[in-house]
Amino acid sequence: MLYYLLYPLYTEITFFNIFKYITFRTIYSGLTAFLLCLMLGTPFIAFMRKLQIGQFIRDCGPSSHYDKKGTPTMGGFLIIGATIFSILLWGRLDTFYVWITIIVTIGFTAIGFTDDYIKQIKKEGDGLSARNKFLMQICVSLIAGILIYLTPGFNTELHFPFFKEHTIDLGIGYIFFTAIVITGSSNAVNLTDGLDGLAIGPVTIAAATFLLFSYVAGHAKLADYLQITHVPGCAELTVLCGAIAGAGLGFLWFNTNPAQIFMGDTGSLPLGALLGTIAVLTKQEILLVIIGGVFVMEALSVIIQVGYFKLTKGKRFFRMAPIHHHFEMLGWREPKIIVRFWIIAIIFSLIAISTLKIR
Repeated sequence: MLYYLLYPLYTEITFFNIFKYITFRTIYSGLTAFLLCLMLGTPFIAFMRKLQIGQFIRDCGPSSHYDKKGTPTMGGFLIIGATIFSILLWGRLDTFYVWITIIVTIGFTAIGFTDDYIKQIKKEGDGLSARNKFLMQICVSLIAGILIYLTPGFNTELHFPFFKEHTIDLGIGYIFFTAIVITGSSNAVNLTDGLDGLAIGPVTIAAATFLLFSYVAGHAKLADYLQITHVPGCAELTVLCGAIAGAGLGFLWFNTNPAQIFMGDTGSLPLGALLGTIAVLTKQEILLVIIGGVFVMEALSVIIQVGYFKLTKGKRFFRMAPIHHHFEMLGWREPKIIVRFWIIAIIFSLIAISTLKIR
């Protein structure tokens, strides 16, 4: 919005020429989202406490989590609200990719809110059934896949990290591949959201990493030099990534151990979907596995646990899944698990960035 209001004034006041630069708008998009979360965090927490919307703790979880019962949840509204406001304020709204991400964000936020509403407010079981939640996620993801596929000139080829010449053209199948990536990413982040700051830390790190890839993929000369797919228009996603990272840091201010608020499914589902969508739009779908390595670890631990349980008729591979609970059961203190997972997330991101030169 500011781009359209202030940039045209550069002919009279040269200072306003700065609004054409993506780097400038990315920085201030992140700062805006951060400050919004910081300013609105305390009153939002007080409001949720007044409504008595507190975290429900399942009996099957670690006993140490019972102290978290009643902590305000649905903090995802803070993150998503700050992110959307920032991209609308600092982004160029004539970029179709920005609107695709906004559609995905709103759709998955609605799913997450519905789940939280049933679970936290109506106190009816564990929220949406796994089947209904999955179907709703697939529907929104398919819409995104169709919109991306119909975008003129969008490349439906699948590229592999470390290899510059090996590609697979999925054609119309790219729609379904997109749906799998977005839904899988959404659920992986959702599974990670089990400890104070455990999910938002890697989300912020992943957003900062995709910030770099968005900028490079959207810059024709840089993309050609680094031998990655050039996606015209996707550089504007840099501003979005900045907003996500800024909102993540702002939310972490209140979500760090001991957490004053949780993001709930209202935050984890859309944040995961956003990362998946950005990965698709920047043509880094496979690289998402590395950038989101922590989320992949969490999802795989659940798959392994369930599969092993069925194959061995009742035995467990981990003491508890997702894997962060396994370390809790081993006696690791919560802050140690969280920080070590953040460290792992940073290492994964550095490996992902190294692929820009190793091809």
